[in-house]
Amino acid sequence: MVGYRAMADTLLPRGETYADVYARFRWAVPSVYNIAVDACDRHAGDRSRVALVYEDDAGRVSEHTFAEFRARSNQLARALASLGIARGDRVGIVLPQRPETAVAHLAAYKLGAVALPLSTLFGPDALEYRLRDAGAKVIVTDGENLERVLAVAKGLPELTRVISVDRADADDVLDYAKIIAGVPDSLDPVATAAEDPAILIYTSGTTGPPKGALHAHRVLIGHLPAIEFYHEYFPKPGDRHWSPADWAWAGGLLDVLLPSWHYGVTVVAHRPKKFDAERAFDVLARHRVRNTFLVPTMLKMMRSVGDPRGRWPLALRSMFTGGEAVGEEVIHWAREALGVTPHEGFGQTEVNLVLGNCSLLMPVRPGSMGRPIPGHVVDIVDDQGRLVPTGEIGEVAVQRPDPVMFLRYWNNEQATREKFAGDWALTGDLARKDADGYFWFIGRKDDLISSGGYRIGPSEIEDCLQGHPAVALAAAIGAPDPVRGEAVKAFVQLREGVTGTPGLARELQTHVRTRLSAHEYPREIEFIEALPVTTTGKVKRADLRQLERTRRRLET
Repeated sequence: MVGYRAMADTLLPRGETYADVYARFRWAVPSVYNIAVDACDRHAGDRSRVALVYEDDAGRVSEHTFAEFRARSNQLARALASLGIARGDRVGIVLPQRPETAVAHLAAYKLGAVALPLSTLFGPDALEYRLRDAGAKVIVTDGENLERVLAVAKGLPELTRVISVDRADADDVLDYAKIIAGVPDSLDPVATAAEDPAILIYTSGTTGPPKGALHAHRVLIGHLPAIEFYHEYFPKPGDRHWSPADWAWAGGLLDVLLPSWHYGVTVVAHRPKKFDAERAFDVLARHRVRNTFLVPTMLKMMRSVGDPRGRWPLALRSMFTGGEAVGEEVIHWAREALGVTPHEGFGQTEVNLVLGNCSLLMPVRPGSMGRPIPGHVVDIVDDQGRLVPTGEIGEVAVQRPDPVMFLRYWNNEQATREKFAGDWALTGDLARKDADGYFWFIGRKDDLISSGGYRIGPSEIEDCLQGHPAVALAAAIGAPDPVRGEAVKAFVQLREGVTGTPGLARELQTHVRTRLSAHEYPREIEFIEALPVTTTGKVKRADLRQLERTRRRLET
């Protein structure tokens, strides 16, 4: 069995057990492999084959074929090459879910360049840090995000040009439509090796600045078994995939867009600026979505709307969820109201989609992270990378080599070394494995905050707060939240002579929201006389988490 072509008829043959499938799986990674060729060009011979159904903010819907994406990405690749973009150069992509976002990715891959997806939620500080650290040479953005990009562009020494897809009225901004107009739409993509760099996605740092996880072209191959596992015989005739997950994150790009295109499956592109449960039901129904990725927070919000069956005729047949525990009640609701069993899975940006559930092969145990996806070796280890006995708590680890595993952290050799214990990539998640091989999440080994499907590092939030003139010291933790799993809470030690007030708390929240991101701002701020610190002056976040847990228990 292979691990990079359409495996729907071989990965999950009817009548086999999980153990049969796992034992039989073998990877087949070609030496020469390019994501753009695999996910787009090879489907473009059928000029009527629809790749993307796009609904913009105004509700206008358009369809775009694989042939169109091949032509536009060839043109943009030629235009980028004329601007000096070559193999290994980083191309910043600051765009929402829209056709040009996919075009920019495909064009970068075809040149052997490295796509650098960046969320449109990022404020100037978050944006500038990642663009500077990556050494982006070109940024592709749109009118809505152009001012924010231009505000940081002057501080980026390696940046040469900014391209805007729908507005270019500022100096030195290139118009996307003009630079590809009249450009030949034929191109021989660079014959990249499967091991060549393709994508640079920044993770949230816990003890320092965010780290860039550099992935090879083979990363798409590495995701495919999980996609078939979660979505049960994917693809089937009529399948159509949508998720509100941002294409700047692995969840939207590598869990939905690119693997769907590998199989030639149509993707729906629509991402409201703020998740709305009724709008999600509407999108699922109107576009006849059959396959979806929704994080547990979204499912909880959708459940609060009530039974959708009388209002929205749904066509769902499969659902993947992850980022936090779903819970038995939500799973039961989804089975009854949506007609699908949410398949929980696990991964992280560096090594994604390695555990999961598939109701065709095994019982779904609510709250479990599932079992290892075929092709991946996952276990529980101690600090030295030694396997721990069944039932004992340790760290979830993934064995290399593995096609889904990142190459390295960008400009951070020390962090790359610390990520591994021998051949085990350490995830930082503590769990136990039961006698049947199911993994059960216990908690984070570090201070990462899991909120609404986002994994948020506290360091960047703390640095931002400490940039406010009223703040002497700050610490961010994850506080229990019934909807998001955790919500960001900041403990703030003010400078001498400054008084903590509700107005100042709101000001600090706005300070973070506008400089970093809407999903990172602290939803609660507590002013504290003095933060607990170690003898070396490091904030003891664990003490603050314990303080918060104790308070919550007393309140209930």
